Amino acid sequence: MLENYIENLKDEIIKSTQKLIQIPSVYSVSSDPSMPFGKNVNKALEYVLNLGKQLGFRTKNLDGYCGYIEFGEGEEMLGIIGHLDVVPEGEGWTFSPFSATISDGKIFGRGAIDDKGPVISCLYAMKAVMDNYQIHKRVRLILGLNEENNWDCIKHYKEVEESPTFSFSPDADFPCIYAEKSILNSSIYMNYPENSNSNIKIKKIDCNNNALNVVPKFCSILLSINNANISMNEFIEYSKKEINKNNFEIDIYKISDSEIKFTSYGIQAHGAHPDLGINAISRLIIILNKIFKYYNIQISLFDFFDKYIGTDFSGKNLDINFEDETGKLTLNVSHFSLEDSKLKIKMNIRIPVETSTDIINKEFEKRCEFYNNLFYNIISCLPALYVPKDHILVKTLCDIFNKCTNSNNAPIAIGGGTYAKAFKNCISFGANFPGHKDMCHQTDEFIEINNLILCCKIYTEAIINLTSKNFKIQ
Repeated sequence: MLENYIENLKDEIIKSTQKLIQIPSVYSVSSDPSMPFGKNVNKALEYVLNLGKQLGFRTKNLDGYCGYIEFGEGEEMLGIIGHLDVVPEGEGWTFSPFSATISDGKIFGRGAIDDKGPVISCLYAMKAVMDNYQIHKRVRLILGLNEENNWDCIKHYKEVEESPTFSFSPDADFPCIYAEKSILNSSIYMNYPENSNSNIKIKKIDCNNNALNVVPKFCSILLSINNANISMNEFIEYSKKEINKNNFEIDIYKISDSEIKFTSYGIQAHGAHPDLGINAISRLIIILNKIFKYYNIQISLFDFFDKYIGTDFSGKNLDINFEDETGKLTLNVSHFSLEDSKLKIKMNIRIPVETSTDIINKEFEKRCEFYNNLFYNIISCLPALYVPKDHILVKTLCDIFNKCTNSNNAPIAIGGGTYAKAFKNCISFGANFPGHKDMCHQTDEFIEINNLILCCKIYTEAIINLTSKNFKIQ
């Protein structure tokens, strides 16, 4: 392992990681076909491609959808597949989320661990190998730009470029991932006419456009109250009583004599780990259901939610709490909206590999049929990934990690969805270490500097092994 060579690059690796984090590469709608995911995402791509060129690699921008950095020769190609886009920063950061502040041996910033730090560590691992080893395959770092949304970047890549012979993605956990749950994004909605003559009317909902794969930490709703029939003081008193009874963090603001606003607060986390967060949307809907029922107003969506979902994230009330060796099903309520006269919640569901998504969809559809005005819709679905633990790629990468860290860890399964699902003979490999808290999508996301450099050393060893003459995928 080229430890001294990488140690000499330590300051450069840190600075390059900081510069990349400082680009706020959150997806935005774009009318420019050369930057389909927005100006800032494009800036991140240009920065890394230019860095790759400065380091001596071949680079290519694929129509603004993605790009790659490459070295080596040969028909076989090792792919390293990472992404430069990030989820929205959220609120409550100790340091500005795009400042890349260093404190306590950590680089703080949105994207630090997901996936900018790992991408930079892979790039410098490629540099270490290129400058010191003669390899027998090509190595290509593929830079995705739309991983946090619908993967249009990888779809475009596969249309215009060759797929790697085998690959890994530095976008999950060490020692390596042999299985990933399927990911179902779906919604439940009802028609909600704006000209409703109800005594309580929903006027506006705001959840900060929370990403589907994030546990929401904020949600507010503006209600219009018919104060000829409902006492505002009584309404507020009852609402506060229910909030306190449930011990929820929800504030009430009287906007006017006829309008009131509720703001719910939670704790942000990755959608694959709803147990690590507190869901602001779920808590708010539970209280809304109680309020509307107290005033004899039936909202089908709220009733369904309270009966079948609530604050539970296992799906047990829907009879979908399946579990296998890859873990338990998780259900994250990630979005709440009132648009085009439709009241809607969106969900991000992570399903164990042995469970069909059809089963999940049928259970939702069956229960929606109990209501006259409730509909279930599938937004998108990523299939499960399963690579046997004795597969050469799994065994090799797991052994490399254990050798580099003097440990004895076994391959694991995750609820997250990575680019490993996109290519044949691909698994995720790092960059979160065993026993370390997963800061993906969380407030105060960071990467430890020591781990950033150790990742680079591990990825160097992986590139050397996977590009040797002896390594073959059967």
